[in-house]
Amino acid sequence: MQLITKRLKLRPTLKGDKAAIFEYRSDSETNRFQGWIPQSPDDIDLFISKLSYEPNQPGSWFQIMIIEKKTGQIIGDLGMHFSDDLKQAEVGCTLNKIYHGKGFATEALSKVVDYLFNELDKHRVFASVHPQNSSSINLLERLGFRKEAHFVESYYNNGIWEDDVIYAILKCEWNATL
Repeated sequence: MQLITKRLKLRPTLKGDKAAIFEYRSDSETNRFQGWIPQSPDDIDLFISKLSYEPNQPGSWFQIMIIEKKTGQIIGDLGMHFSDDLKQAEVGCTLNKIYHGKGFATEALSKVVDYLFNELDKHRVFASVHPQNSSSINLLERLGFRKEAHFVESYYNNGIWEDDVIYAILKCEWNATL
């Protein structure tokens, strides 16, 4: 599976991506809203070993790398979690901070959402976001996602109970915007 946009190549995560992933995922300030921040490159090995090698497997996470075509650099990753009934998928995106604010996350997520709806025939795509993560919320709203729920202290993260906000979009809503 490979997806191409104007500026990006999206392809499955490989073991050889370990150093690049560690570089941007270990930045605790940039990734303060993430549920997982690796402490060593070995954490990345474990992360990669738990991923599905194929998209659309029930209950699995499938992770793709976001690569800038112009430079060939890995600039982030985007995860897809497939529900057991395979009619819904959760998405999450992590981008190296030096690439923030340049439209790369919008471009990558837009391509993946379109793939989920129009290639894999998903009914609903959603994202779980920390309510203070305004950058991710703005990204989701820009793509037409709507806020569906705000769960109070429902997510236990690094010893602290945190709120969780769910944003989602249906296939019919996505295709109406095209």
